[in-house]
Amino acid sequence: MKEYGSNVQKLADYIISLPDKEQRTKYAHILIELMRQIHPNMREGQDYSKKLWDDLYIITNFDLDVDSPFPAPPKEILGKKPMTVPYNQNRLKHRYYGRNLEILVLKAIVTETYEERKAFVSYLVRLMKQFYQTWNKDSIETEDCLQQILELSGFKLQAEIDDLRANGLMESSPKDGNSNRPRQQMQVNPRNNNNNNQRNNNNNRNNNNNNNRNNGRDNRDNRSGGGFKSRDNRDNNRRRR
Repeated sequence: MKEYGSNVQKLADYIISLPDKEQRTKYAHILIELMRQIHPNMREGQDYSKKLWDDLYIITNFDLDVDSPFPAPPKEILGKKPMTVPYNQNRLKHRYYGRNLEILVLKAIVTETYEERKAFVSYLVRLMKQFYQTWNKDSIETEDCLQQILELSGFKLQAEIDDLRANGLMESSPKDGNSNRPRQQMQVNPRNNNNNNQRNNNNNRNNNNNNNRNNGRDNRDNRSGGGFKSRDNRDNNRRRR
């Protein structure tokens, strides 16, 4: 097996040549650990250990006679071919759109209201343009998409498509099943309201204290300024005398 290299092949041939079974078993376990280190990215587990022993039996051409924790695999697995995967038998008229688009067209047919069917067809047209551009590296006209939807629906969306041809596509998308559910109003915890009110009261109290301190400081400055003015007037009068 190429993934283990020629050295592992030589070691496996040497183990087969040993006459003592106990010694062969001991060296086989050592070789399994070496094979495990060659592929450290493989996951540990019973299945992986079984795969290593199966590979060792294959490397030795099923001539390995040791006491292994797993039985030797049958020789028929080497020539066994994998099962054939059956080909998808769904006949798609437009393969680049896929089977899911046909399912969406069927869903658009059974949509309840006329306006929702028009919105559904408009959504399908935009979706088809994206798919077409991905696979063909080119754009497709809206009229071509509408005609293809009409054919896929078995002409059951004739009225809706004629309306879209006359008035243009709708900007809205089809509603999902959760769109009609009423939104739940956010409940307010009364404890949080009390905490917020208390914080606001504390902030107002702090603002009032700061204002009172500032007013008192201004008054002291005014009084001190008046004292300086009166002292200056007395000094001027003395000089005149």
